[in-house]
Amino acid sequence: MRADAQRNAEKLRAAAAELFQERGLQVPLKEIARRAGVSHGTLYNLFGTREALIDAVVAEGAARRLDEVAQQALSHDDAWQGFAHYVERLCELQATDPAVADVVGGRYPDAERLMAACGRSMEAARRIVRRAHEAGALRPDFTNADLVFAFAANALLARATAAAAPDAWRRQVAYLLDGLRAEAARTPLPASQPTEGQVREALRGLGEV
Repeated sequence: MRADAQRNAEKLRAAAAELFQERGLQVPLKEIARRAGVSHGTLYNLFGTREALIDAVVAEGAARRLDEVAQQALSHDDAWQGFAHYVERLCELQATDPAVADVVGGRYPDAERLMAACGRSMEAARRIVRRAHEAGALRPDFTNADLVFAFAANALLARATAAAAPDAWRRQVAYLLDGLRAEAARTPLPASQPTEGQVREALRGLGEV
C-alpha cells in the first residue's frame, strides 16, 4: 500500500472507531469518510464493505472485552454469582458502548472476525448458563435463546434511554435477575422455547428497529 493510502486507511480506522463508539456499527459510511477527511470512494477502495471496516476496527477489541467478561463469570466459585456477573457486565457494555451492543446482537454476519468473537461469546454463555442450572440456582426453563432475547431487549432500552434516563437499564436487569432465580420459578412459561431459526429471524427484525 502506498504511503498516502496508508495514511488514509489510518484516518478511516480512527474515524470509524470514534463513530462506532458514539453511535453503533450502523453509522453511515459517508459520515465516517467525512470525519476522516477523505472521499466516500476512498473508503470503498481501501475497505470494500462495511463488514471489512468493522472487522478491521472493532472485532479485536470487542472480542477482548467479551472474552474478559466471560472469563470473569466462569472464575466465580458461586455459579449464580458468575451468571449474574455475566448478565450485568454484558448489559453494561451494551449501555456504554453502542458498538458492543451491535456485536452482541450479531447484526453483521458477513464480518467474519466479528462473528468468530460472537461465536466464542455464545459458547461461553452456554457454559455459564449450564453451570448455573447444574448448581440449581437458575430456573430450569431458562434457555440460551432467552438470554439472547434479554440482551436484545436491553440493547434497545439502553439506546432509547441513553439521554433521558441512562441508568434505567440497571433497574430492568435487577428485576430480570430476581425473576431468574430457581426459587422464583412458580409459574409455567406461556410459550415454548424459540428455535435457532426463530432467534435469528427475530434478531434481524430487531436490527431494523
